[in-house]
Parts: sequence; C-alpha cells; structure tokens
Amino acid sequence: MSNKIRAQHLTRKAMLYVRQSSAYQVSHNLESQKLQYAMQDRLLQLGWNEIEVIDEDLGRSAAGTQTRTGFERMVAEVCLGHVGAVAAREVSRFARNSREWQQLVEVCRIVDTVLVDQETVYAPRQSNDRLLLGLKGSLNEYVLLTGERKIGQSGIVFHRVSLGCVVFRRDFGRYVSMHCFPVNFL
Repeated sequence: MSNKIRAQHLTRKAMLYVRQSSAYQVSHNLESQKLQYAMQDRLLQLGWNEIEVIDEDLGRSAAGTQTRTGFERMVAEVCLGHVGAVAAREVSRFARNSREWQQLVEVCRIVDTVLVDQETVYAPRQSNDRLLLGLKGSLNEYVLLTGERKIGQSGIVFHRVSLGCVVFRRDFGRYVSMHCFPVNFL
C-alpha cells in the first residue's frame, strides 16, 4: 500500500474511469479494455472495498464538444466528497484538455482525493505530485494537438502528415526514420 493512502481515503469509494475514444477502438481494441478494467485489482490491492466502474464514456472522444456524462458524474461525486480515489490505467486519460484536467486535479486537491494509475498513487495536496500531474496533463494535451500518439504498449508512434506529402520510411535496426517530401499536384 502507498503511504499517500490514508484511512480517510479508504472509507470513501474509489471510482475507476474506463474510456476509449472511438467506437472502432471499443470493438477492436479489446486488450486495452481488459487492461483498463484490470485496474479494479490494483484498487483492491491498495485497500478499497467499494469500487465503482464508470464506463459509459466508451466510444466517446474527449476532444471536441461531445458530452462525457461519465466524466461529469465522476467529477460531481468527487466534489461532493464521496470519492477517496479516482483511477484510470493512465491518469492523463481522464481529460484531453487543460481545463478539464486542471479542474479534476484541483477538486481532488480540495477534497483530498488521490489519483491512481497503473504505476503510481498521486496526492494532489503534495507539491511534487501536483507538479507531475500538471506535466502529465500538459504532455497529453500536446500529444492531442500535434497529432503524435503512442498506441498501447506496442511502441508505434503516429505522426500527422501534411496533405500533399509522401512519407518515406527507413529502418535502421529498431530506429525508424521518416521523411516528408512535398508533392506538387497538377
């Protein structure tokens, strides 16, 4: 058990947030779903008996204007002081923009709710954890804005390429170099 988790956290429920951004991911990326639901085991190991799984946002992107009722309900429950921990396989997956992310972290700080992912327990009342959470949120938003993202544990990285470019790929052992050359259309 983490030294950041105290009795007052364990007397309140934990909420596990499960999300995938598109209907395609929901139907084709079952490994990701399985790993996300497996976070229940981590919460049990950390000492929580009551765990609520929020998965109603499966297939809804956090980008854009689409309403995520599960996320909104989770934040409301945290605000009411009913939640000792919010969990996700990767905490930065809670929100895809700085406003939502900072709101969640700030509310968790105020009501003393910890954030839990597969590797770490974060206590937003501790300055180092707050700094790490801020960096994670900023990096996640950067990835969304630049179009670069890593898919699962595979290590595959996708880059957004300008329209009218042809991408050539060279493999050098494990390193892959990609070059974009402009193409003129007639």
